[in-house]
Parts: sequence; C-alpha cells; structure tokens
Amino acid sequence: MRKTKIVITLGPSTSTLDMIQTLIARGVNVFRLNFSHGDHETHANNISLIRQASKNLDTEVAILQDISGPKVRIGKIDGTLILKQGDTLTLSKKEDESDPYNLALSYTLIIDMVNIGEEVFFADGTLQTVVIDKDADSLKLKLLNDGELTSRKGVNFPKTNLNISAITKKDEEDIEFGSKHDIDIVALSFVQNRKDILKAKQIMAKHDFNPFIVSKIETGESITNLEEILEVSDGVMVARGDLGAEFGVTKLPRIQKHIIAVANRMNKPSITATQMLTSMKDNPFPTRAEVSDIANAVYDGTDAVMLSDETTIGKFPIQSVEVLHDTIKDVEEDYPYFKEFNEVSEGEAVSKAAVELAKNLSHEALVPFTMSGMSAQTLSKYRPKQSIYAVSHSLKTHRQLSLVWGVRPLFIMDPVKNPTKLLYDFVKKILDEKRVSEDKRFIVTIGSTTGEQGSSNLIRLLNKEGMEAVLASEF
Repeated sequence: MRKTKIVITLGPSTSTLDMIQTLIARGVNVFRLNFSHGDHETHANNISLIRQASKNLDTEVAILQDISGPKVRIGKIDGTLILKQGDTLTLSKKEDESDPYNLALSYTLIIDMVNIGEEVFFADGTLQTVVIDKDADSLKLKLLNDGELTSRKGVNFPKTNLNISAITKKDEEDIEFGSKHDIDIVALSFVQNRKDILKAKQIMAKHDFNPFIVSKIETGESITNLEEILEVSDGVMVARGDLGAEFGVTKLPRIQKHIIAVANRMNKPSITATQMLTSMKDNPFPTRAEVSDIANAVYDGTDAVMLSDETTIGKFPIQSVEVLHDTIKDVEEDYPYFKEFNEVSEGEAVSKAAVELAKNLSHEALVPFTMSGMSAQTLSKYRPKQSIYAVSHSLKTHRQLSLVWGVRPLFIMDPVKNPTKLLYDFVKKILDEKRVSEDKRFIVTIGSTTGEQGSSNLIRLLNKEGMEAVLASEF
C-alpha cells in the first residue's frame, strides 16, 4: 500500500463523475475545492459528485475546503499587460480603466501600510517591483524585471507588516457553507499566528462544525510562529507559491524541510503543495526535476503531496496522478522507516511501543481502534513499515484519516463499551468478510474504556490462535 497520500484540486478538467471515479481508482485520497474560484453552487455540485463516486467505489475519500483568506489581488486587466524592467506601475485605491498601468487592489487599506523602498511582487513573485513614491491613494512602483500581468493575479508584500485578519467576511460565509455540506478538512489561508486559527474555530463552533484544520504556511510571520500555529492546528500545508514570493525560490527547499520536520515532531500531518508537476498541464510526461521534487518531499517526511493547476485546468490530470503514485511507490521502497524522536509524550507511549513491536516481530499490520483518529495518527508519526488499518466509530474520522501518512481507514464499527466485545466484533467481521486470511498477524491498540478520545492504553497481538481465542469469548 502506498503510504504518502495524494491530494488533488478539482476543476474544469476533472469535475465529472467518471473522472472523479477514475482519479479515486488511480489513488487520490483527498479532493481539494479551491474557494478562491467558483461559487457555492459549483462547489456543492462537486461535493455531491465526490460523495457519489466514493459510494460507487466503496472507497472513502476526504474533501478539503481551501478558503481564500485575505489573498491580495489586482483588479481586472484588459488582455495581457507586457512590462519591461524600469517601467512604472501604480497601485491605487481607485480604479481607472483609461490607464492600463493603474492597477486596483482588492484590499485598498494595504496601500496605507506600505512604505517607500519596500518591495511588491506579483504573480507568485515572477514580476518584482519596488515602491518609489507614495501618496494617500496610491503607490508608485518601478519594475525590477521584465514580465507580464493578467487579471486577478496575486500580490505579495515580503517586507511589509500587514495588519489584516486571516478570516474575511467571505471566509465566514464559506465556513458556514462547509458546515452545511459536512466538509472533512478546512485549509486556512494566510494564517500568521495562533489567533487566526482560534478565530476560525470560534466561527466554526457557531455552526457546530468540527473539521480537521490545516493551516497554510505562506508568510514570513507564519514561519516565525510555526510552532504556536501547529499547537492549535490539526495539520499544515507547505504553500510554496506565496512562500516563494515572500522569501525567494532559492530558500524554499530549506523552508520546506523545516516545516515538515517540525510538523513530524509535533505529530501534525503535512501537505506539500504548488508546482509539483507544472509541466504536465500541457505535456503527458514530467520533467526529471519535477519527479525529483516529489521524491524529496516524500523523503522529507510529508504526509501528502498536492496537485493544483495540473488537475484543474491541465490536459493530463490522470497521467499526473499516475506519476505521483509511481514516484511515491518507488521512493517508499527506500524510505527511512521507523523514525525516532527525542521526546515521547505519555499519550504517545502506547503507539510508540506498538510500532517497536511491529518492527521487531514483523507483524503485517497495525490496527488502531480510534475515536478521534489520534491513535492512528500517532502510530503514523513513527513511520512504521507496516500498514496502519484504522477502525473507527465515526465516518468523519474515517474520512479525515485519508490525509494521514500510512493510514488506511478499514471500516466503521458500532460503538461498544466493553473492549473484549469490540475485539470480538472486529475479528468476526474481518474473517466473515474475508478482509484478512487466518494466517495473518497484526497488532491492535485499543482503550480499556472504548469510545473515549485519547484512551488507547492496551496492545494486543493477534495471530490465528489469538483470533480463535477472541472468538471463543462469551458475552
């Protein structure tokens, strides 16, 4: 079983039932809906298609809602604006359609925060400028390189301290939409500190909405506050587009490794995103560098790799997923399994012991019984070579675990307070449904009081004789 997960973004190239089913069959674990584009009707239709495809294939996948946050963009441009080094542009609070070099800004108050001499980057840093003059309503920019601009491109201010909320009014509306459609995972854009995540959680609580929260790391301040952000998040995304614009692309590999390493240590799943297979938007084959990029992200310890343009507007979405799958599978032949960490919390001790047993006894699989998903996630932290087959009472947990490295949600069972009875029901189910052969051996982690979050404190080794003993139990 491939352990590193695949996240793809749904778009015009992939928004049909047949295509979604094909992508699931090729190994997609999580479908991302980008709320920077499309309306609620379009997203609702895509959610319905994903759930239907999942049902048709009897394979659970997760849906990730990526809310836009305060993404700063320019306004409309008529066609393409060709620019040369030394040219000047104006960023203005007021639109002026008669002047193509006068660009409107989606957040006009930012103009007040920017100072002369600071840099302004467009289109993920491909077009770079410096502020040479300023008045109450506008910034005058000088081009530092040749480039071109089209409508609605993003704008970055790498040297400016932007005092804006990570949750916009649109985000609040999108969160409410997500609650109504039982979204599994929500990605928060442009978070800068723990307060941004806590604010999002307050809004979610109003709608009785408890998704798995992934914080996107894409600003300098979010790197500085990485640990405090991870403490209140469920996972993290290495958002390399805006990170590259903020820091420059040459610093990205080091930043990526740092984010993933901290997330691994803190037991938080990570997604590596942006331009993994950009050439495959228009070509059926990747470049050697792109394949190496995928491999390095896997070696770094990422839980998942993600595609964006490749599967939204690309010509070869299926082939792109196949390249991800095949590359990951090959890397995992040589993966550094059984990770060690200097500190082990009390809650992680049982999972660490189970992984040590798996390593030394060569059992085929680990089976955590998990309410919240944390028991499975903690087993994953130690990166066992064995598969992790999670059993849960919750469909929501079942789907969310689709994002976690090495975890395969097995099935959902009705809650039972007695752990012995729960084990009996489990063994009977896997044998009756021929999920495993009788000669398989696996390690179960379970709580002495089942159905309570964070209560796993028992390890049970099961082989043929052990399963026969469990089935001989009387209730």
